[in-house]
Amino acid sequence: MSKQKSSLNEHWSSKWAFIFAAAGSAVGLGNIWKFPYITGDNGGGAFVLVYLACVLVIGLPLLIAEIYLGRLGQENPVDAIRNIIKIQHLKKFWVIIGWIALIGSFLILSYYCVIAGWTLDYTVKSVNGSFTQMTPLEIDNLFTSLLAHPIKLIGYYTLTIALTGLIISQGISKGIEKATYVLFPVMVLILIALVIYAMRSGSFLQGFNFMFHPNFAKLSGHSVLSAMGHAFFSLSLGLGALMMYGAYLPKKVSIGYTAVWIAAIDTAIALLAGLAIFPIVFAHHLEPSAGPGLIFKTLPLAFASLPYGHFFAALFFIMLVIAALTSTISLLEPLIAFMLKRSKLTRVKATIITCIAVWIVGLPSLFSFNVLANLKFLAGNFFENIDYLTANLMLPVNGLLLGLLATWGIQKAQTKAQLHLSPTIFTGWYNVLKFFTPICIVIVLISGIC
Repeated sequence: MSKQKSSLNEHWSSKWAFIFAAAGSAVGLGNIWKFPYITGDNGGGAFVLVYLACVLVIGLPLLIAEIYLGRLGQENPVDAIRNIIKIQHLKKFWVIIGWIALIGSFLILSYYCVIAGWTLDYTVKSVNGSFTQMTPLEIDNLFTSLLAHPIKLIGYYTLTIALTGLIISQGISKGIEKATYVLFPVMVLILIALVIYAMRSGSFLQGFNFMFHPNFAKLSGHSVLSAMGHAFFSLSLGLGALMMYGAYLPKKVSIGYTAVWIAAIDTAIALLAGLAIFPIVFAHHLEPSAGPGLIFKTLPLAFASLPYGHFFAALFFIMLVIAALTSTISLLEPLIAFMLKRSKLTRVKATIITCIAVWIVGLPSLFSFNVLANLKFLAGNFFENIDYLTANLMLPVNGLLLGLLATWGIQKAQTKAQLHLSPTIFTGWYNVLKFFTPICIVIVLISGIC
């Protein structure tokens, strides 16, 4: 077997540096913003139970596979797959995995930064104590008013991209690692503080029962599909971020061990977010099924009437900003690595050029709620179409291809030797990924299209 030459000159300093960075990539707005509201939309406990099962049979097997492919390929997603094709003597078709990952990262980053900009605006408002001075109607209209203000949105959108670029431009050890070592623990501590606050200020028992007491009568086929899709989305699978992070992973670090930690941390953050949010929602007789507005409309209303509400509202939205940044960092890194491979640019220059490109491409998504609000096609406005294309099509397709490459493409003996799993665990992981996970992903894919 020939060995590929890697252009990467940095690696994670420790397994925990990788776990924190990869968990930060997975833990984003999907865990803290999306998970609570889709749990509310789908009846609570039964949905959570199905979601946990989906993380186990879809998320974790693919997580191991994507990290493994990254470490095996030792490059950005496109060149990593090309290296694997070369050393495994595979069809060139498989390189599509790298391209989907790279394009998907670019597109998601462009509109994800728009959403992150919303959290920055709400952070400023909560720090200023604005929610306590507003009537319920004003709070309800606040989000709509923000979306209709393109200049303000551009400012926060630009700031998000600039912060992401600043961290990435410093490299792995001085940039991503340092930022993650600070941001991730701070985010977790804030979340724990919010759960304690919810225990004292909200209907904690009611919120706990809503999340962990399964009522299967409220579970529908759509709920199961939502759980499968979110298990896939919440771990950032198929985007190349974890493949890129895997490329920086030293050979001596166990992929299986770190993947279990990443999945466990990601899931724990989602569950803690629910425990922080639902007790406060129930204490104020608000709807847990408020949809996407749960964070930007319902919660500010609840915080406004709670003791020290403005302080904990500020903590909550600061946490959202941190969650967004740890994800945008991981989305940008594969793009920078790709640029560095194909040019003589310094990391700083490559970051500046890429950030400008992302900024330009993301503008139509930002304008989808104001200047281009009347432009509707296919799935809705421009923002909704990019979201649909990436979340419903590109991610499931790439996840399916990743799983197939790791099992049907690469020699089983080599994979077994690389992963260092016990024979029983390896056989279980391999067979689930080879046969069961693809079926689940195809179901998610079809449901997303139909």
